Amino acid sequence: MLPFFNQSMELVPNPIRTRNNLSPTLGELLKRVEDAQNDKNIADQPHHTLDVSSSSSSTTLPPPFFLSFTNLTYSVKLQKKFSCFSSKENSLPNDPEAETKQNGMKILLNDISGEARDGEIMAVLGASGSGKSTLIDALADRISKDSLRGTVTLNGEVLESSLQKVISAYVMQDDLLFPMLTVEETLMFSAEFRLPRSLSKSKKKARVQALIDQLGLQRAANTVIGDEGHRGVSGGERRRVSIGTDIIHDPIILFLDEPTSGLDSTSAYMVVKVLQRIAQSGSIVMMSVHQPSYRILGLLDRLIFLSHGQTVYSGSPVNLPNFFSEFGHPIPENENRTEFALDLIRELEGTPGRTKSLVEFNKSWQLKNQPPSATIVNNNGPRLSVKDAISASISRGKLVSGTNGGNRNTTASLVATFANPFWIEMAVIGKRSLTNSRRMPELFGIRLGAVMVTGVILATMFYHLDNSPKGVQERLGFFAFAMSTTFYTCAEAIPVFLQERYIFMRETAYNAYRRSSYVLAHSIVALPALIFLSFAFAVTTFWSVGLAGGSSGFLFYFLTILASFWAGSSFVTFLSGIVSHVMLGFTVVVAILAYFLLFSGFFISRDRIPPYWIWFHYLSLVKYPFEGVLQNEFDIKPPRCFVRGIQMFDNTPLGDVPRSLKVELLKSMSKTLGIDITSSTCVVTGADILKQQGVTDLSKWNCLFITIAWGFFFRFLFYLALLFGSKNKRK
Repeated sequence: MLPFFNQSMELVPNPIRTRNNLSPTLGELLKRVEDAQNDKNIADQPHHTLDVSSSSSSTTLPPPFFLSFTNLTYSVKLQKKFSCFSSKENSLPNDPEAETKQNGMKILLNDISGEARDGEIMAVLGASGSGKSTLIDALADRISKDSLRGTVTLNGEVLESSLQKVISAYVMQDDLLFPMLTVEETLMFSAEFRLPRSLSKSKKKARVQALIDQLGLQRAANTVIGDEGHRGVSGGERRRVSIGTDIIHDPIILFLDEPTSGLDSTSAYMVVKVLQRIAQSGSIVMMSVHQPSYRILGLLDRLIFLSHGQTVYSGSPVNLPNFFSEFGHPIPENENRTEFALDLIRELEGTPGRTKSLVEFNKSWQLKNQPPSATIVNNNGPRLSVKDAISASISRGKLVSGTNGGNRNTTASLVATFANPFWIEMAVIGKRSLTNSRRMPELFGIRLGAVMVTGVILATMFYHLDNSPKGVQERLGFFAFAMSTTFYTCAEAIPVFLQERYIFMRETAYNAYRRSSYVLAHSIVALPALIFLSFAFAVTTFWSVGLAGGSSGFLFYFLTILASFWAGSSFVTFLSGIVSHVMLGFTVVVAILAYFLLFSGFFISRDRIPPYWIWFHYLSLVKYPFEGVLQNEFDIKPPRCFVRGIQMFDNTPLGDVPRSLKVELLKSMSKTLGIDITSSTCVVTGADILKQQGVTDLSKWNCLFITIAWGFFFRFLFYLALLFGSKNKRK
């Protein structure tokens, strides 16, 4: 029976059953939405409830899918804990977990087998630490093949990882969504990723509207998701949106990790009711759940109870009373069956033998009451191969991410690895990022304010520097602080990816888009903000400080600041890809940037840096923009004079003597050296200052290009970090 949500969001049963109790796919929902939009009478109504059951009876249903898992075993190595009070007597002799700990390994899954079919919901139950999420991860290919033993097959064929990524979806326990996007926008962006470009935008919108109807989110369609600082949708609605983002392409297999966690009973029931409709549309739904209510239990088709990684019951909820009655613990009438089972399991876990007796009884009971899965066939005859079953599903409208037009000799080639080319993915990622950022202008405003405040302070502190020896030192200090500031202000980029990390991992784990598309899109999206910040800082400081070069000098100064922002942003983005915590990221960034400034050549020239540290000088990101702006300021035509004859005594003990005495000293020096040195003779030019600072090996344009190249290099490292460090799999 297929219920839908009406305007008041109440469950309305569909009186007409489809063949084999299977509900229409999203492809059929889409067709009905388009028909409704073309109907004048219906188009005039503000909202309508879709009735699609009558159309499905004439369609050819795909052969049912059958997922089987056999002897799944997974263990992890425990860290050794040293204690002078530890002894073998402290553990129970019959405690299997204690034995695994002594061997240095803990078994999380212990020889678990089972099956799941399309049209049904399989729920994994158990107390915290029983292995529920681990089993879901194992079935969803989120555990390394080297660590997981056992087999997972679909219709009797081993399920390949490449194929599973395309035909399945995984909904995490946490709702990982962009807070400032509306429900409809969130689902629409997911549709842009998952649905092929061959599908028109109007059809994608129609599919999103059909999904909103299916999820019961009509009233919340234009409400933002929200977060701690912005009010948004409710917890149950947020959970349904999370599910919707992963089923927009109508996957064949859907995995969910505790989808009802943290929800009230009504919201939890509505979520599972949505999952029931998804299953009835021809999908295999498997989820972990902690303790379902009586109403939710009525929606479940198969149960697996776990205790410390072992199966203590596997079968239909209907058989629970007979199972526990034969075990010697009958379930009292009017008591929740799952609550009784979980309480009994917890009670047995506290005994010396733990649940060993229940595990052994379940094995014998399964052999006596359950037929072998290999003999099960559907009503139409033997089960089809995975290749033929997927082809039939695609032709019916499921798995709408698109078919692969290439070779179809293998099962994995039936569907495209990615629904869209990388430039489409880049456009969608960029649009989503800009939309989310535009609704939080305070983030850019704070960064702009920090840059402007720094620029104003520098402009007033170093206002109109003169061409004296003091002016030279003040220029060096200004450039060192200005260039390092551009890098430090980029530290705000650390939490940007850390907040998106798990969204990125969820979306790329099942091929929503390429990692390269994500890196390129975010690099391009970051440029307009960097250009604006660079121009604002350059305009604020260039003429106020009195820097040289005119318009051409300003252009190079602006480009150097922009390159510094680009390199700094890329460096911080790379660090955010390898650190896992915001505070850790800030600590690492501040420390490394301090080292970059130390070895930049400002505090100590290159010629004075010890040979064993000279490599850090060439790795310093601050070195190249610092040397570039120094050359832009001091290496100009005609050359400027910064120290004249009488200024030679400045910053020395002779600096306070009368001017007449300084003139006499210059005359004596001229006679001794044989060079005529007057009070106005130029002694030090800009080229001399560059030599004193050790800025002689690179031109200013080379410094600019190297700074830009650093930015591209760190973006490439960020891509590698995402490629190898965001597999989202247990080892």
